[in-house]
Amino acid sequence: MRLTESCVAIRPRNPWEAVDLGVVLAGRHRGLLMSSWAIVTIPVFALLTALLWDYPTLAILLFWWLKPAFERLPLLILSQALFGEAPSLRQALKAWPRALKPQLIASLTWRRFSLSRSFNLPVQQLEGLDGLARAQRIALLGEKNLRVARCLTSMGSSLELSLWVGLLVLFYALLPQQIELDWSWRSLLDIEGRWNWLEHLTNAFYALVLVIWGPVYVSCGFALYLNRRTTLEGWDIELTFRRLRQRVIGSAYVLLIGCSLAFGLASQPVMADEPLDEQPYSCPLPPLDSPLADEQVAGPTAARLLGQALNSQDSRADIKAVLDSPPFKNPKPVSGWRLPEKKHGAKTSDTPNWLAQLIVQLLNVGKTLSTVFEVLLWTSIGVLTAWVIWRYRSWFATFVNRTPRRKKTRHDVPQQLFGLQVNAESLPDDIAAAADRLWQQSPREALSLLYRGLLNRLLTDYQLPLKNADTEGQVLERVAALDQPSLHSYSRELTRHWQNLAYGHQLPAAAVHKALCDDWRQLFGTGAPT
Repeated sequence: MRLTESCVAIRPRNPWEAVDLGVVLAGRHRGLLMSSWAIVTIPVFALLTALLWDYPTLAILLFWWLKPAFERLPLLILSQALFGEAPSLRQALKAWPRALKPQLIASLTWRRFSLSRSFNLPVQQLEGLDGLARAQRIALLGEKNLRVARCLTSMGSSLELSLWVGLLVLFYALLPQQIELDWSWRSLLDIEGRWNWLEHLTNAFYALVLVIWGPVYVSCGFALYLNRRTTLEGWDIELTFRRLRQRVIGSAYVLLIGCSLAFGLASQPVMADEPLDEQPYSCPLPPLDSPLADEQVAGPTAARLLGQALNSQDSRADIKAVLDSPPFKNPKPVSGWRLPEKKHGAKTSDTPNWLAQLIVQLLNVGKTLSTVFEVLLWTSIGVLTAWVIWRYRSWFATFVNRTPRRKKTRHDVPQQLFGLQVNAESLPDDIAAAADRLWQQSPREALSLLYRGLLNRLLTDYQLPLKNADTEGQVLERVAALDQPSLHSYSRELTRHWQNLAYGHQLPAAAVHKALCDDWRQLFGTGAPT
């Protein structure tokens, strides 16, 4: 790859500007790209149509599925045309099978629905990377341009569909009016297969759309890839230095020779005229009577100038301390499984590289799963704790809640219900005993006394919001809502006998009256109502 021979300006661009560059690059070589695409794809489409004549939908689906195989040919042409002379049509078609072979199954299976397919294709075709190296390379290149590559695929699919529909509308608009009148659109949808030729014709329109759009899509993805490499590897800086070197390399040799001759001629008379003992030195030798005169000059690692304020040992210690601290060194603990680095001259392990990489990946997956299980465990503990607190909230409230409970607001107790006085002043202290005494003289007043006492207890003891407009049945419904079977059973029995006596004039037996009074004493006692 010769950057100086590039046919485009090498510089960092905005990702969408790089997409525009891809469109321009595809337009510059549109003849070669479209003709090569058509020569490869049209025979494949014709073969699928002939083999699947009765299944036109399956034919166009298989043709669409093979798009990643067709896209390798435009990339082959553009990669050679960008940094050199564009290949001829014969050379491109001859080199296409070699470019088609690597990783073809992967491109047509699990990578088929990748939205960044055009951006990832140069990594596997031009760089020849696969497996973990390919994934790491794509992760590095796609830090900023991956979103644009996915948008390119999404908008490209919409553009394909729009062009396809546009060709169908154009075909229908160019039909003669007489043929249009003779057609029955219901017959076009006939399942007998007489209109298969029309479906295959519309499929052919899609093949023509790909002849135009397919190379442009590949070129835009290739431009995004080149723009990302330009940013990461500094191609523009390298290209600038190369051009600068080519500009001055011719005059540099002449300038160097001239300077050498000038310095040589200027220093030659001085060396000849002065005696050897009288020549000046830039670094004077120590005196003859100095103890260092007989010693050899010390090297940079020897202990020198130890009597000075700043000596060589202190300087080395300060330099080492600076280099061992940030920003030169930033030590941090890193956990994880990784392969040991091979030392120079160490014996190569017998374990294959692919097996070692597989073991490391499995260990990393295990670490990830352990983290997931840890998160799930702590989440389960938190959910269980919250459930226990909610389930036994009343028990916890006994120890936690220090605020006094609010007293229930007493509703206004009505003084009269169903025309009966139910206030406490109108009732005796011992209702059951008073009802027994009244039974011999006035059974109606005895039952009325029991029923009025029941209504009073429901209003005062159980705080039932009874109203004067309520009926006996509504009173029983409110009693049933209290979920007290004995109270509900007694209220239902007393209400039934009271209604029979009040509305039907049916006097209950003495045993019934005795049972009602005894049940009253069991429920409410003998005290006076409050």
